[in-house]
Amino acid sequence: MRVAQLREKRLFDLLGASLLLVPALLPIAIAYLVARIETGESGFFLQERIGKDGKPFRMIKIRTMKTVPAGGSTVTTARDPRITRSGRLLRRWKIDELPQLFNVVKGEMSLVGPRPDVPGFADRLEGEDRIVLSVPPGITGPASLAFRDEEELLAGVEDPERYNREVIWPQKVRINREYLENWSLRRDIEILWKTLKG
Repeated sequence: MRVAQLREKRLFDLLGASLLLVPALLPIAIAYLVARIETGESGFFLQERIGKDGKPFRMIKIRTMKTVPAGGSTVTTARDPRITRSGRLLRRWKIDELPQLFNVVKGEMSLVGPRPDVPGFADRLEGEDRIVLSVPPGITGPASLAFRDEEELLAGVEDPERYNREVIWPQKVRINREYLENWSLRRDIEILWKTLKG
């Protein structure tokens, strides 16, 4: 993306996030309290993700899973026993993603773009695939829409981690490359609208 396009995208992010945060504050507060009561921990969950230029940042979400010992799977399926009762609803309605609007305001994320992954995926991209790291990762994006039922899909395979690594991840890279190579503000608005419509 050209410098002018990056500035246009950032301006859209700031305006959009500022407008969305106002109606989102009440659902965030309620979800935080419910998550805190159900898990006994902070209602916010901060996790290291890979951002623009491969730099790590801490992404904010509503806590929807019980804490497990280090070394567990980073892949979540629809039938994952770690997901709390309230967490299933929060994830279904994407309410757990709302705190990421704060990441957008800080410039760590964008409203629309490739979703940020945990270390071990995007940070290992090579060659032309590294275009995925040329913009801040998004709350939603074209790959998010294409795999909106990803957790259900992973629940139906024998080895979710391998399927994610060998099948889903390469497809996401392809979709995100095409998105960035043909980026337009109009397309970002269309993706955001489709996400909000559910």
